[in-house]
Amino acid sequence: MKIYVSNLPVGTSDAGLAELFMPFGTVTSARVMTSWDSGNTRDFGYVKMLREGGERAISILNGRITEGLILRVNEARTRP
Repeated sequence: MKIYVSNLPVGTSDAGLAELFMPFGTVTSARVMTSWDSGNTRDFGYVKMLREGGERAISILNGRITEGLILRVNEARTRP
């Protein structure tokens, strides 16, 4: 399943995002998005993992406060 994560702390790396989700199952990919013009990390990213672990991660991590920011975690929407 693909998970959308927003309100990430500044400077969150792909590895840091993956580490956040690892307690819930195998992370197949984790990517923090970057600004196309500056290359700086943005405040959101995507994680891919098996559905069972992903659903557990969403229920536990959504609303968690990390570095003073409230994480928003939900299943990524697919484009029509």
